[in-house]
Amino acid sequence: APPPAMASAGAAEPERPLPHPKPFLIGVSGGTASGKSTVCEKIVELLGQNTVERRQRKVQILSQDSFYKVLTAEQQAKALRGQYNFDHPDAFDNDLMRTTLKNIVEGKTVEVPTYDFVTHSRLAETTVVYPADVVLFEGILVFYNQDIRDMFHLRLFVDTDSDVRLSRRVLRDMKRGRDLEQILTQYTTFVKPAFEEFCLPTKKYADVIIPRGVDNMVAINLIVQHIQDILNGDICKWQRGAMNGHGRTYKRPFPEQTESSNVLAAGKRSHLESSSRPH
Repeated sequence: APPPAMASAGAAEPERPLPHPKPFLIGVSGGTASGKSTVCEKIVELLGQNTVERRQRKVQILSQDSFYKVLTAEQQAKALRGQYNFDHPDAFDNDLMRTTLKNIVEGKTVEVPTYDFVTHSRLAETTVVYPADVVLFEGILVFYNQDIRDMFHLRLFVDTDSDVRLSRRVLRDMKRGRDLEQILTQYTTFVKPAFEEFCLPTKKYADVIIPRGVDNMVAINLIVQHIQDILNGDICKWQRGAMNGHGRTYKRPFPEQTESSNVLAAGKRSHLESSSRPH
């Protein structure tokens, strides 16, 4: 019988898929109805990612609202009466949020809870978030916990007038079937005090403050140009580094303006508020 065929020398092993590079993680904070999600959506739109199939997007948006805790029966009853404080740090499942962000930073695919704001409950189905080059994580308290805050490579704070935010909140909650009196009572009892105690103090951690939210297209265009640089691979060292043993510093907050810039209109200058400017 003929000898068995020998394997060809140096046969190539099947190629292993390359791990996804660690994403650039951007935190977007601000008060209720300040326009955080709208800013994130505008960034995705200007980057041309809103028409891309979700799994293939280079830029993904994630909301802190997805991480509200599962309520007990008593808490659920309070929530339906507008007597539960959804703006307190304890309202969020911070452990799950921390673990999910850690996995995202490591370039993993994650499953995110789906929250129903009408029934105040976490639904059985989850949303799959695929690895991306840039991930925007928005929420009222995304800068509150230091271990989560330090994960962000860039921190934005959307600073919108309180009257504008209240009017938006009223319209939004009425669309969710809430009673106007209940909305206003909840706002004065929980939302406004929690903003002043927990959200507003985190404004000092922002690298960039965006006054007027999505209406401030100069600031948003600067941020979009910077993200475009990251997507193009023009920035090699964007990680935060230690500064004098404490605090964090960002290597290159914004690209230098050039004549070839295709984002900022000619002759326009931007003024971004300092993080130390009073509210």
